[in-house]
Amino acid sequence: MNRIDLPVGEDDLQAYLDGRLGPDRLEAVRRYLEEHPAIAGDLERDRMLLGELRDRLGSKAAEPIPARLRISSIRAGVRRRRWSNVRSVAAVCAWIAVGGLGGWMANGLLVTSDPAPVRIARIAEDAMAAYRTFVVEVVHPVEVRADEEAHLVGWLSKRLRTPITAPDLTPLGYRLMGGRLLPGGSGPAAMLMYDDDAGSRLTLYVKTDETEETSFQFLEEDGVSAFLWRDRGLGYVVTAGTSREALMPVARLVYDELERQPEPKPANQL
Repeated sequence: MNRIDLPVGEDDLQAYLDGRLGPDRLEAVRRYLEEHPAIAGDLERDRMLLGELRDRLGSKAAEPIPARLRISSIRAGVRRRRWSNVRSVAAVCAWIAVGGLGGWMANGLLVTSDPAPVRIARIAEDAMAAYRTFVVEVVHPVEVRADEEAHLVGWLSKRLRTPITAPDLTPLGYRLMGGRLLPGGSGPAAMLMYDDDAGSRLTLYVKTDETEETSFQFLEEDGVSAFLWRDRGLGYVVTAGTSREALMPVARLVYDELERQPEPKPANQL
């Protein structure tokens, strides 16, 4: 079976959406979409959402390149990661020599990979776990309530060592309930919780993250949806027990609110 005859899969649909399909697969995918109108509708919806996101985030291209993304900084980072990988491999080899690690385990440890997807998965997993833990709380859903908002944002800003703000989501019917400090792996994280008149709750999870900026990414697990992105040294995750379509306006409003805030100062200037 050659590639033209292969069944159409998720990789083909994503490549079609991104405009990366070669002519040999393009015709196969078009036929598949004609035979599956529901999937074609979903794909068209995704195309529209991506187009809207590109329009909203396109202004980023006109901004000055952050120092961390300059060629010299990237090269220095690559050198540091390579040296770190060399030291990690050396440490693994030492453990193999001393303890005799198993064959498949040694192979897994010695394979290096891009850490970015791991970081993405970790921040989303932490945010969704925090949402599930605290959104059901009746007495103590937050640590500091909204009537002490100034104290809340000041405290969280101090602990994260960067200014934190609470976006105003009242245009979408959500009010700030309050927030709390959470452990975030390599450092603390902040969580703000909002609710509406129907009692629906959502959270905004914030953590320092110096990796490169990203556009929105969507995740869904067991009925819990999340949009995440990175901007100006912070990682953000908006989480709720709702659909992607219902959560998208919230993520957009949070992004717009945060974009209107001044550039965060370095930690040593707080």
